[in-house]
Amino acid sequence: MWRRLAIIPDEPPAEGAPRAAVLVPLFDDPTGQMRVVLTKRPETMPTHAGHIAFPGGRPDPGDRGPVETALREAEEEVGISADRVQVLGFLPPIHTVEYSLYVVPVVGRLTAVPDLRPSPREVAAVFTPRAVELADPSRWRHERWRGRRVWFYDLDGEVLWGATAAMVRRLFGLEV
Repeated sequence: MWRRLAIIPDEPPAEGAPRAAVLVPLFDDPTGQMRVVLTKRPETMPTHAGHIAFPGGRPDPGDRGPVETALREAEEEVGISADRVQVLGFLPPIHTVEYSLYVVPVVGRLTAVPDLRPSPREVAAVFTPRAVELADPSRWRHERWRGRRVWFYDLDGEVLWGATAAMVRRLFGLEV
């Protein structure tokens, strides 16, 4: 079942905070199971090296907003064409601790099972976990870091954590 998400207000970014946008790509597999597209960033990346993430990044000068940035980045990173994405809405923006980015998550339903073509320069691996598994609270664990709760999810031998974990948990209505 698909539903349109509302824009949920959040605190504005700090003055001069770098902005970014990610696409939260959702699709139905041939069995009717909803899946989510996640990537692993290469260890050679200057920021968030080796992290599990949604496709996305900082805006290019010609981008007209977070939707355009998220769609452009998803096509560059994993080959998801913008014309195959139905934008459903936004999750609350996230302020990353490590790089002080203000990240806008754009949720999009893919109109077909994607033919993912990861860019080796930007993507070390692609994961398409089932939404029902990501939404299962018993599969998550947390720790306290610097007074904050940080969530972790084991994903095919990798660990999803940090800002992306918070976005996933918000997507499925789990406590952040």
